[in-house]
Amino acid sequence: MLRSKAVVQNEYHAATKHSFLSVQMDPNYVDPSTQPTPFKTYPHFFRRFQLDCGQPMQSFLQFTSAITFQKQYRDGAYSLRVNPSAGALYPTEVYVQLRGIAGLIDGLYHLEVKTNSLTLIYELIDDGLEAYLNDVRLIRGCILLISCAYFRSSWKYKHRSLRYCFLDAGHHLGAIEASAFAHGLATEVQFDFDHDALNRDLGLAPQEFLTAVVVVGERREKSVRRLRSPLPFVPATDYFEPSSFVEAGYQATLVPAEHFQPLAQPQFPIAPAALLAAAQQRRSARRFQPAQIGHAAYQELWEFLRQPIATAQGESVELLAVVQDVAGIPPGLYRENHCLQLGSFRETVGYLCVNQAIARDSAVLFFVVAEGQNYRVALQKAGILGQRLYLAATHLDLGCSGIGAYFDDETQAFLHTEQMVLYAIAVGVSPG
Repeated sequence: MLRSKAVVQNEYHAATKHSFLSVQMDPNYVDPSTQPTPFKTYPHFFRRFQLDCGQPMQSFLQFTSAITFQKQYRDGAYSLRVNPSAGALYPTEVYVQLRGIAGLIDGLYHLEVKTNSLTLIYELIDDGLEAYLNDVRLIRGCILLISCAYFRSSWKYKHRSLRYCFLDAGHHLGAIEASAFAHGLATEVQFDFDHDALNRDLGLAPQEFLTAVVVVGERREKSVRRLRSPLPFVPATDYFEPSSFVEAGYQATLVPAEHFQPLAQPQFPIAPAALLAAAQQRRSARRFQPAQIGHAAYQELWEFLRQPIATAQGESVELLAVVQDVAGIPPGLYRENHCLQLGSFRETVGYLCVNQAIARDSAVLFFVVAEGQNYRVALQKAGILGQRLYLAATHLDLGCSGIGAYFDDETQAFLHTEQMVLYAIAVGVSPG
């Protein structure tokens, strides 16, 4: 009997569940000295262009991925970026097609985060990325591609890295969304395109795979053809250990969209400059002090979350909130402003999130759930919502931390939902 594609994808979710027993049996220790490099670099002979913040499009591109802080740990320095990443492993990369941008050649570029530059990897003639999309008309402006160099994540998180790759890609999409809003640009996120052909022609597969496309520009009534020749393979890590589980899980998500929605742009309740400042100041909180947040701040968090995601693909995700210390709202489990169950659940959610104090001590703990008709899309949308919470919390002088580790089945039962639990995001008051 043929099984539905949604069932096949759900099997990958089920295979990566945490439980109290599974965490005890596999605590997942790693040797930090063996971490693969978090930056992809093309050979030195490729031409590079330093990003210029004085040019609007280049400024937009810079703030989609910029390094904002260097943090020194015992095992080395970590470059923190505008987008958070599980374990600060940063599996995502960005590729950009540019047409008609002053001072830059029409071509395909790799956004080299480490050097804040664009590396030209292919010059366009009558070809381009449009030919791999559902709408093949020429785009004057830019097309951004998000990819995952999955071994950066699977090195630590093994099979569960399939989730983290998609969540991290969603955070990167959220960073693009924020930079576009700050620069007055409209975007269109596309999850449905010819993944296999584009992975092959960009020289990525199987070590790296594309998860989403973002279009920023104007369509012209002219079609383009596919790339004249494939690009050379350039490894994204200094060494590589393949995971057939992750690669097969990715392939299982390459299904066409079934549900569509009108394209709408988010309108955040914040000045563009303030959102850009929040992106530059964003950090992941490491702990909270048990303290109350204001009712108005809580409502502003929801205002960020309610904004539409600029995509026509209608994969639905839902948010539930465990309110623990918000002025004027009794503690309990909520769907927005509708109370599902009253009660203080601090110790419960702390336990469910693998005994993490940051979940217990948060003022509010959000959970993203979905039916998961397309697992890749649902997780990326969850990551976008997580990025919005980070930026809103930062703007409100609150702390935020994404939580990808929780006891799946117990958390699902606690939330009284049949949907898959995709992500948890804690917001609270950081120590002074």
